[in-house]
Amino acid sequence: MANEGKPEITGRDVLARGARVMVRAIRDEPRIFAIAVLASCLFGALVVGQATVVGWIVGDVVAESFNEQRHVASGSLVLAAGVLLAMGVGRVIGIFGRRLGSGYMMFAQQARYRRRVTRRYLELPLSWHQQHATGTLLSNANADVESAWFPLAPLPFAVGTVFMLFGAVGTLFATDWALALVGLVIFPALFAVNVFFSRRMAPRVSLAQQKRAEVSAIAHESFDGALVVKTMGREEQETERFAQKASELRDALIRVGRLRGLFDPLVESLPFAGTLIALIVGVIRIKQGAIGLPELVSVTFLFTVLAFPVRAIGWVLGDLPRSVAGWERVEKVLSATGKMEYGEADVRGQDAATLRFANVNFSYEEEQPVLHDVTFTVPAGKTVALVGPTGSGKSTIAMLASRLVDPDQGMITLDGADLRTLTSASLSRNVALVPQIAFIFDDSVEENVSLNRPEADDRRIRNALSIAQADTFVMRLPEGVDTMLGERGTSLSGGQRQRLTLARALAGTPRLLILDDATSAVDPRIEARILASLRGSAEATSVLVVAYRRATIALADEVVYVEQGRVLAHGSHEELLSKVEGYRNLVTAYEKAEAEREREHVYDEDDLPEGALA
Repeated sequence: MANEGKPEITGRDVLARGARVMVRAIRDEPRIFAIAVLASCLFGALVVGQATVVGWIVGDVVAESFNEQRHVASGSLVLAAGVLLAMGVGRVIGIFGRRLGSGYMMFAQQARYRRRVTRRYLELPLSWHQQHATGTLLSNANADVESAWFPLAPLPFAVGTVFMLFGAVGTLFATDWALALVGLVIFPALFAVNVFFSRRMAPRVSLAQQKRAEVSAIAHESFDGALVVKTMGREEQETERFAQKASELRDALIRVGRLRGLFDPLVESLPFAGTLIALIVGVIRIKQGAIGLPELVSVTFLFTVLAFPVRAIGWVLGDLPRSVAGWERVEKVLSATGKMEYGEADVRGQDAATLRFANVNFSYEEEQPVLHDVTFTVPAGKTVALVGPTGSGKSTIAMLASRLVDPDQGMITLDGADLRTLTSASLSRNVALVPQIAFIFDDSVEENVSLNRPEADDRRIRNALSIAQADTFVMRLPEGVDTMLGERGTSLSGGQRQRLTLARALAGTPRLLILDDATSAVDPRIEARILASLRGSAEATSVLVVAYRRATIALADEVVYVEQGRVLAHGSHEELLSKVEGYRNLVTAYEKAEAEREREHVYDEDDLPEGALA
């Protein structure tokens, strides 16, 4: 499941770790970040400058209207209006540049790392995926990536605000030392409160991210297994299981919100407290003759307008724990070991390929071997059936033959070339695996078969559908090959889905076709036609098939009998039937099971007369 243990992030080092995450983003988008920061600095400079201008307007223009002449020069009014208008336009430019740059940077990073995480998922071996819940992986690629780069939105504003604060403190000292001391108390206090909040928030946000992944994992598992849940009457239990995790997530988010609820009013009130203190100190300094009215207005205005920009620092620091929590989870995916490395060799040819296993050993876990010294050959153009009891290693052999995993010892070759030395393109061009569980994309029949491969043209698609015995039912669909199949192909029967996935593999004209019980849901008569079509196809293909039905086994040129991860015998079906007792008993059991299924036969849609489904 999604539980990954206790959160690793503590408040003590969240600032340093968060800073490293932000530096990584800046390195990825240095120009955009520079533009956004320059725009923010422009905004900050104009805010500080505007305080001085407002002080001048109030003291030298507005106040003059209250003197004995009650007259203000029109030139001064025009100048004041022009200056304020120009500064307003400059602030608009700064805001636009800052928001555009920061938004672009954040969304670009999120898109970049979604691609990197997804690419890494595809690179990692099946053994890694089997150890991680699908819901957790979805959370890594979505919620965690978003969280990692969320502070980028206010970051340029916060950086510009820091420069603005230095400018504000300089202005205060230039105005009056007593008022400057007020700023030196308020501004560091704001920063200290933000740091304290960030450290307290870190473990809470980390826990919330973990709970979010757990909820996602359970939801995905429940939806994916909806058929089992309903048929087994487990709706209430599954709802309760989900509700428990949802409640834990709710409680974690409430703890985050409670702390934020205490923090936001405090940060909001500090600048206004500074304004009040500045007014009190300013009045005293005016009475002492140290400053005049314009200076006091400038200072109080400065404290007032700084209240909002200073919040940007709090936004960044407040989002850093969430960012670090998300990045830690994303980084675990990006740094995961076990990438499937490919070579530079290429295997080309128009004829069917030859597959050889030579002394292959394999284990999923140490000291628990699955295959022992497996050796056999699939000759070019021949069909070899893998037969053995459940758990004997047949599917593992199929995965090794298609290089979804690599052997611990021994060698697997295709036309004499070690599979590990082939390029990814060469491997996918020459070898195709059709698994037992058929996966159908939420797309049309044509797109499901072609997968946008250039070589899968209309002729190959039609030929592949014909060999897979899927052309008949496809033509009966409302829009033929253009029919949309829905998520996972829910509008199709199990046998139809298997035939479409077989057609998908054949559309690439592989030189080696591996069928891992890929026709288990297909009617035996249709399966026989499929195998006959494969043997009679103009496309040269070798076939390795994991087989259970006697009719399928009998059609193979050679049978490899596997038991407990070892090849115990190989030869023709008749030879093994007469010489190997275990094989004979197994095939006899298969025959009995098949006979039982025939008595309870449920016809495939292709066997029904036209119009029977209407």
